[in-house]
Amino acid sequence: MKIAVTGSSGRVGRAIVALALAEGHTVVGMDRVAATPDQAGAAFTAHVLEMTDYDAVLAAMTGCEALIHMAAIPGPFQHPDPVVHNGNVVGSYNALRAAAELGMTRVVQASSVNAIGGAYSRKPRYDYFPVDELHPTYNEDPYSLSKWICEAQGDSFARRYEKMKIASLRFHAVMNGLSDFNQEDPNLEPGFGKVMWGWTSYAAAARASLLGLTADFEGHQVFYIVAPEIMRNRPSLELAKQYFPEVPLRGDFSGQRGFFDCSKAERLLGWKHDQP
Repeated sequence: MKIAVTGSSGRVGRAIVALALAEGHTVVGMDRVAATPDQAGAAFTAHVLEMTDYDAVLAAMTGCEALIHMAAIPGPFQHPDPVVHNGNVVGSYNALRAAAELGMTRVVQASSVNAIGGAYSRKPRYDYFPVDELHPTYNEDPYSLSKWICEAQGDSFARRYEKMKIASLRFHAVMNGLSDFNQEDPNLEPGFGKVMWGWTSYAAAARASLLGLTADFEGHQVFYIVAPEIMRNRPSLELAKQYFPEVPLRGDFSGQRGFFDCSKAERLLGWKHDQP
């Protein structure tokens, strides 16, 4: 398959490109910065462009069969609010619109657990744990709002282009593994407590992205792509009682069980975080 990957020079983008090439796909990368040296090869071509430039996006994607859209400003603090929101929203729209114009029927796009609010909220609100894809949004910052809108765009395109299958993947704190953090660091609790100490490995994010192009589902679907265990050594029940005493708990929270329900990704994508 010839796959267009936006954000191909980013951390998650590089993992996706590497896995796609290892699986025998051809990749067309798009990013605002040049490709990394490790991406050189006959099966990979790169385009330097801005996702807000629709004509450039369309030209780069021409000839591709599927799209994995990862390009985005990854948080609300490095740029002014309008830049974060408008860049992400226009970029995701352009990616989806170009895919539709070129007749692509398979699209995967990066969303975030913050689409419902969380890490960047003043005081995050959760109605129940574990959080699933039916949970309402209480987002309040430009980044989280942009991710919620990218999912709404997925709904819109799937309605208009009935053959399109679009997967929005809600990643969380993507990293190599728990060794990237000192799990005993109390400073993790205030920030990561807002989004329940979750995380996603690069390998799991890349695998979910490729599965999203071939899995059997209809229309636009949102999936949590998060590790089954938290990044803390403290028991999950203890953390829930301390930081979210008002939130109802559903199911098993023994040990370091995570606060995100990823069963939909397991069921429809055939994905598990820790599978080889």
